[in-house]
Amino acid sequence: MVKLRLKRHGKKQRTYRIVAIDTQSRREGKCIQEVGFYNPRKEQTRLDLYTIVALLKQGAQSTATVRDILKRAKVPEQIGINL
Repeated sequence: MVKLRLKRHGKKQRTYRIVAIDTQSRREGKCIQEVGFYNPRKEQTRLDLYTIVALLKQGAQSTATVRDILKRAKVPEQIGINL
């Protein structure tokens, strides 16, 4: 099963990458595909909407944190899907 989850990046100033990864892999393991970026300090978010929608339609699930990030970016309303 594939999940959309956060992968930590950076040592002192943490940022996160939103990645599609197998559920049995560890958090920092090899990801299938990077689909976005999130910086909590500056509230910056960059999303690849086409890839995210394709993964969700194929059955990928998102973690609670990624779901909140997508809702803040108003992705479900733009695309017409329920998270």
